[in-house]
Amino acid sequence: MKVLYAPHAWLADGWQSDVRIGIDTGGTIRSVSRGAAQPDDERAAGPLLPGMPNLHSHAFQRAMAGLAEEALNPEDSFWTWRELMYRLVGRLTPEQVQAIATHLYIEMLKGGYTAVAEFHYLHHQPGGTAYANLAEMAERIVGAAEASGIGLTVLPAFYAHGGFGGQPLAEKQLRFKNDVARYLKLIEGIDRACRRIDAQWGLCFHSLRAATEADMKAVLSAHGGERPIHIHIAEQTKEVQDCLAWSNRRPVEWLYDKFEIDRRWCLIHATHASPDEVHMMGHSEAVVGLCPTTEANLGDGIFPAQEFLASNGAFGIGSDSHVSVSALEELRWLEYGQRLKHERRNRLSGGNRPEVADTLYTAALQGGAQAMGQHIGSIAAGKRADLVVLDGAHPMLASVAPAKLLARWLFGGNDGWVKDVMVGGKWLVKDRHHAGEEAAHQAFSAAMSALMAT
Repeated sequence: MKVLYAPHAWLADGWQSDVRIGIDTGGTIRSVSRGAAQPDDERAAGPLLPGMPNLHSHAFQRAMAGLAEEALNPEDSFWTWRELMYRLVGRLTPEQVQAIATHLYIEMLKGGYTAVAEFHYLHHQPGGTAYANLAEMAERIVGAAEASGIGLTVLPAFYAHGGFGGQPLAEKQLRFKNDVARYLKLIEGIDRACRRIDAQWGLCFHSLRAATEADMKAVLSAHGGERPIHIHIAEQTKEVQDCLAWSNRRPVEWLYDKFEIDRRWCLIHATHASPDEVHMMGHSEAVVGLCPTTEANLGDGIFPAQEFLASNGAFGIGSDSHVSVSALEELRWLEYGQRLKHERRNRLSGGNRPEVADTLYTAALQGGAQAMGQHIGSIAAGKRADLVVLDGAHPMLASVAPAKLLARWLFGGNDGWVKDVMVGGKWLVKDRHHAGEEAAHQAFSAAMSALMAT
């Protein structure tokens, strides 16, 4: 067992000084104690934080980040952006998906994320024909996680319909399509791939537009248990309106009426939730997956986070479409959205912690770990050793009291302050460098050149 000494470390009860962390050869934390550094201890180069889980990712969408920012339609929205996304979907090869995801996952690590939940719905060839290996595309995601070292939960998205009530898919959605039988077969292949690198997998429904009640119940009856269950829900006002027209219920209301929603579930976005729905979500122990930079980029709206926290709601963060790949930015803009909405400062604090940064970081750690079904999210015995070291020599950090370190970084810093990153007891980023970044950069550049030329 090796021991890592940190001058300051973020534990369950906040910042503590002189922390010694025992990590076994399998990458699990076995002990956390207080005391002076010993001669054989490895020393962290600055304040130590638990690594942040990224609970919502569509890796391939990183390829189009920044390329849909032209004001060509006065009614531009998520729905018009989606058409541009479909154009990219029609061209992607498995090799390109792996190159994009590998490069992205290294970016995530360097930005403070140590695990990712890949909400994966790009399953088949253009036109919808399955690859000879049904799990080909998912295995590319697993390969990207293996190359980067990031922790992974694969969420194969069930996607069978093009609108509420089982409407048919459009041709441009056929790469996503599985019926229940093929979806369950896909999971078998994903399970084998995940076992190879000790990754996790969960169940996933793209949305209520893409899966009927019967579909969802058939999948859940085959693979219920304790697996995470993720779904996009109530992201846009049109979605809410269409759901009301179809069922006379709002999306979150319909879901809670039809299913037993508990802590296994992660409700992605839930942007347009009514006060009653906020209360239901908060008391069900489900996690709400918030992606503020993507939600802002798409013009989705602002989630009622202040009211949700007041209902004891659990949340995590994700970078979704990857217009930003920064845990810091997601947390910062989660708070800033509430300040803009309520025209007040310091909205998301809770319990006995007045520091907003403390509440944000702790809640996102807990919610992300729960949504991913992994033993992560804190520096404690039994947890995987996923750690982020901030640059202790940076004058902005060196000049403040320990109690202010997290706030200084979250509201006054940037990703360049992340110096070292560990996942599963292995240093993947040292002095801001990942050993695989040059090769990943070359493969990503080749993929992007090919995509931009078509």
